[in-house]
Amino acid sequence: MPSEPSTAARLVIASRESRLALWQAEHVRQRLREAHPQLTIDILGMTTRGDRILDRPLAAIGGKGLFIKELELAMVEGSADLAVHSMKDMPMEMPEGFLLAAISPRENPCDAFVANRFATLDELPTGAVVGTSSLRREAVLRANHPRLVVRSLRGNLDTRLRKLDAGEYDAIILAAAGLLRLGLAHRIKSLLTPEQSLPAPGQGVLGIEVRAARGDVCALVAALDDADSARCVRAERAFSRALGGSCQVPLAAHAVLEQGMLWLRGFVALPDGSRMIRGELRGEADAGEAIGQELAQMLRERGADKILAALAGSR
Repeated sequence: MPSEPSTAARLVIASRESRLALWQAEHVRQRLREAHPQLTIDILGMTTRGDRILDRPLAAIGGKGLFIKELELAMVEGSADLAVHSMKDMPMEMPEGFLLAAISPRENPCDAFVANRFATLDELPTGAVVGTSSLRREAVLRANHPRLVVRSLRGNLDTRLRKLDAGEYDAIILAAAGLLRLGLAHRIKSLLTPEQSLPAPGQGVLGIEVRAARGDVCALVAALDDADSARCVRAERAFSRALGGSCQVPLAAHAVLEQGMLWLRGFVALPDGSRMIRGELRGEADAGEAIGQELAQMLRERGADKILAALAGSR
């Protein structure tokens, strides 16, 4: 049986060791300290398989789950009590025995255009090389900017910026949230609006993962949950889950609350951008799960099934 670390006076947060992941873990630690001043909270830094394999696209080596398995094992073995993740990196199906105990307020969810010599995507000359690790972003770039060359870009945020600065890419596309959290807003030349590049499910949001059996930890982290952010993320993840969303599927989903209603937009595409099925749906704020599922069904009726079948056949 796995050991059960005491949470009466001490919590251990499992985190990847990248600078951004450690910032996120530290942010959660500070918020937990504010909510529970009596707690001692430590951070356990870990290197995951997703961090070690950098020479292949993420979709080719097993997807985003490669960034969390070691952290989950630490929780099972009792060396950690919770893990902090970027929600866009969380698989749509939570592994058995784990749950999302809290979802943070959302940082800017947009994609960011980062370059040294150009201010916008439209300024890039024909043949310019743009780096991204996301099939979603690749599909958007190929559909809207076919004159550009899109190449895979792996590594943590600092590694990606170094590759740009070394001249390996003319521009790169990153999540704005990570740059903002690390004080790197000056690297953002322009933000891509949701109309230009619809964000990934959960982009800009942090999630706290806990073993389902640890009701004591769930109770402690509940103070960090943001109800509005959680409503939006539930809708986005339900949409993605209903379409089999993963790193192998170019898929976007972004929800916002407007006047008490939830507005969800989504698309599924082929990586080359030649086909993209879009849709949007509005509904009651607390009906995110149903809205996500209904929008997914709408896209299936519009032809998304053919895209998903083509993607499955190409693996």
